[in-house]
Amino acid sequence: MNAEHPPLLPTQNLERIEGFGQNVSAVAYVFRPSTVDGIRAVFELARETGRSVAFRGAGRSYGDAALNSENIVLDITRLNRILSWDPVQGIITVESGVTIAQLWQYVLPDGWWPAVVPGTMAPTLAGCAAMNIHGKNNFKAGPIGDHILAFEMMTPTGEILRCTREENADVFHAAIGGFGMLGCFTTITLEMKRVYSGLLRVEAINTGSLAEMFRVFEEKLPESDYLVGWIDAFARGKALGRGQIHKANYLEPGEDARPAQTLRIEKQQLPDTIFGVLPKSILWRLMRPITNRPGMRLLNMAKYRASWLMDRGTHVFLQSHAAFAFLLDYVPDWRRSYGKGGFIQYQSFIPEETALAAFTEQLEICQRVRLTPFLAVFKRHRRDDFLMRHSVDGYSLALDIRLTRRNRDRVWKMAAELDQVVLRAGGRFYFAKDSTLTQPSAEQYLGPEAVSEFRRLRHRCDPNNILETNLYRRLFASTNPPP
Repeated sequence: MNAEHPPLLPTQNLERIEGFGQNVSAVAYVFRPSTVDGIRAVFELARETGRSVAFRGAGRSYGDAALNSENIVLDITRLNRILSWDPVQGIITVESGVTIAQLWQYVLPDGWWPAVVPGTMAPTLAGCAAMNIHGKNNFKAGPIGDHILAFEMMTPTGEILRCTREENADVFHAAIGGFGMLGCFTTITLEMKRVYSGLLRVEAINTGSLAEMFRVFEEKLPESDYLVGWIDAFARGKALGRGQIHKANYLEPGEDARPAQTLRIEKQQLPDTIFGVLPKSILWRLMRPITNRPGMRLLNMAKYRASWLMDRGTHVFLQSHAAFAFLLDYVPDWRRSYGKGGFIQYQSFIPEETALAAFTEQLEICQRVRLTPFLAVFKRHRRDDFLMRHSVDGYSLALDIRLTRRNRDRVWKMAAELDQVVLRAGGRFYFAKDSTLTQPSAEQYLGPEAVSEFRRLRHRCDPNNILETNLYRRLFASTNPPP
């Protein structure tokens, strides 16, 4: 090969791809291998052409975590086979492109459910592992990494590493949550959660302030399998942080009189219409006229007040696992209602002892600069032992903030102010959601020991620095590599 004239990449592979929040996009050479040998061939092509490689699954990271401008993006969605399933032990091995939807639909008829799922069934298992996703039960079940028993990962050198908590344990704890910077997951083995019904018992509880939401969460934690809070971010004064909590519990054996029926896939599917008439596929268009400050203020107020019509703010009902878990899938393409500018989701994780003050300050800052989040979601977490963890023994608050051509600079300025609130409170961030974090802030919350260990493992797995994303370059590229 002539070093002065390396081979060109095929122009037919050029595509424009974007983050899920539609706030950033990039043109890249996208390859979609269907075999492990195909992954190896993409790595070889990257070395020959002097390009870097990023991994992409379903593209559900909100920012630039799966973008790689003018370089290679390796899309793993065609590696989507179920390799083995033990319905007695609840252990499954899958290729990395299998989605959460494929996973739960495969195991549920046998009486199992994924131990941890995000708010949408679209992501791939590789993406879930790379970001170490959490669900509404993180306080009890931990992140998905706590339920991964083993994985195989191809490094850019072509080597396949088998990793467990005993074998290559350092890579195991760094690649899970390592945002794709150590290698490409090829297979993943997980343990499922035994369930005795396709239904959950759900309790909706109104709370009149953020302080009350904290109090009810702590009160309900010991008796809950899931807890999640919605917050009306427009409420002020004594009502700041008011909202509604959804508490859910698995049904015990014998509580469901017809488990064989409720565990069927068709009993879990989300409806395609509202009231059996209006197709959900057009809902985002109907939402667009009200996806603005006045419209969302009224919608949040109406949602909060309407909830009080049910049993004075407390309501108990049965709901399918899929309906409770995958709220983000209720309205197809809902993100498009935000318009051309898209949105960011700003999610921070704060220790229990400082969370109330920090989230209060965050909501007040958003209101002061007139960038009030249109959606705010509150969760309880526990700490895990993964190297690049985002979790804390405390709480998280996720804020959806609309972007426009006029407010983009103000949003980034506000995010920098929010970052300082988080860092002063001893908090952390989540790369799957991030669009605005800076390198000093990332290194401060991760700490020098974690950053140094991650750099060491990157050098071991990727000695030629082939793996990169826009997010990596934004947050870590100027860090000197180890000798």
